Amino acid sequence: MILDRDGTLIEHVPYLSDPADVRLLPGVREALMVARAAGARLFLHSNQSGIGRGYFDEAAVAACNRRLIGLLELGPLPFERICIAPEAPDTPSPYRKPSPLFAREIIRDFALQPDAVCYLGDRGSDLATAQAAGTRGAGITTGLNDLRAELEALGLAGEFPVFDSIGAAINYLFPQP
Repeated sequence: MILDRDGTLIEHVPYLSDPADVRLLPGVREALMVARAAGARLFLHSNQSGIGRGYFDEAAVAACNRRLIGLLELGPLPFERICIAPEAPDTPSPYRKPSPLFAREIIRDFALQPDAVCYLGDRGSDLATAQAAGTRGAGITTGLNDLRAELEALGLAGEFPVFDSIGAAINYLFPQP
């Protein structure tokens, strides 16, 4: 499972650079525990254009990621790999979503089938990445933007399930008996 960070796991704070502002969204820890118990491997993929815009540096993003990991209380390495795309939106980037490169690397490096991988995020770009990589995807409406409107604008309305919480998405992806 490839997870977005801001608006998916933590509250979306525009241009987050202070670890003190990192706050888990409700149910995130529990949902990730369910996913892991079902055998999911967790990966993190986040666009961080504040770096490319000069608002903060990669060390600030790393500090916020460490705070996220601490709040999750799932051990020191809950994510098998973390990909941060630091470029601004108008700058070419091999990893900035909706680029499928990170997903393709995960599929290759972990010998996974594309349909065994799922992107989970709060933005149209998360699900556009899933489409470009040929993986599954699920959206959650916990971010700042109107995900359903973004999907409509991208021509992806109805292509991916959309949920009101990460818990609901995880329960759909990993049904419990």
